[in-house]
Amino acid sequence: MNISKAAGIRQKVAFVILGCIALVVVLPIILTIIYIVKNGAGAISWEFITEAPRKGMKEGGIFPAIIGTILLIIGTMLFSLPLGILSAIYLVEYARENFFTRLIKLSVVNLSGIPSIIYGLFGFTMFVLFLRLGTSILSGSLTLAIMSLPVIITASKEALESVPRSFREISFSLGATKWQTVRYCVLPYSLPGILTGTVLSLSRAAGETAPILFTVAAFYLPRLPHSVFDQVMALPYHLYVISTQVPNMPAKLKLATALVLIALVFLMNLVSIVLRAHFRKRKQW
Repeated sequence: MNISKAAGIRQKVAFVILGCIALVVVLPIILTIIYIVKNGAGAISWEFITEAPRKGMKEGGIFPAIIGTILLIIGTMLFSLPLGILSAIYLVEYARENFFTRLIKLSVVNLSGIPSIIYGLFGFTMFVLFLRLGTSILSGSLTLAIMSLPVIITASKEALESVPRSFREISFSLGATKWQTVRYCVLPYSLPGILTGTVLSLSRAAGETAPILFTVAAFYLPRLPHSVFDQVMALPYHLYVISTQVPNMPAKLKLATALVLIALVFLMNLVSIVLRAHFRKRKQW
């Protein structure tokens, strides 16, 4: 009895310590968000969302930056999502376990930890200079797609591996081919995990400044792009510019821009949560 009481006390103490550690980690983030909302919400209006900046970005809105960010997210998704999911399917379902595949898996994990500035320099060298795409939406989307691929591949691979092996065995026993098994018995059940990894990678891409600094972002461009070879303004770079490069910029405009960027990332994550819950409800085992 004394041993069980001692174990219970230790467990409670451990929970309290873990709770305090979690509070220390989360509290600064919560306070920062509260500060941004409190001081930046007042500057957000319909004009701020729908108008282009003017008078050296000290007046007007951030509409071109919002559109530019959305275009980059769409471009990143178009390039990275099919390639990332297909790569994960190959590594899990088709590739044989050998030195080569282990090297690929290790490389994918290591690539996810490379600083974003390295991806920016790579994108500038490869797409802007070597392929002569120029500083454009296409160059920026390709750079962000390469940066997002490791996260998408890793998350998709783990989601595919989480599907029980018995699903595959039953499908094979009924005469299904390898691809039919993957298509109808594996992918539907791994879709929630794939969606989570995809949105997390796209959320990171939406908030990155370094990769688009060299490949697509414009300092001041109040017009909308006409093709994928045009430059655009983007919210992360716009926030950096008005915070560091524009003198006497009203603080409320900086915080309002930051709040819009946070809201965009939050909306993407909310959509991911809703979709994941929807597919998990439909596909259970």
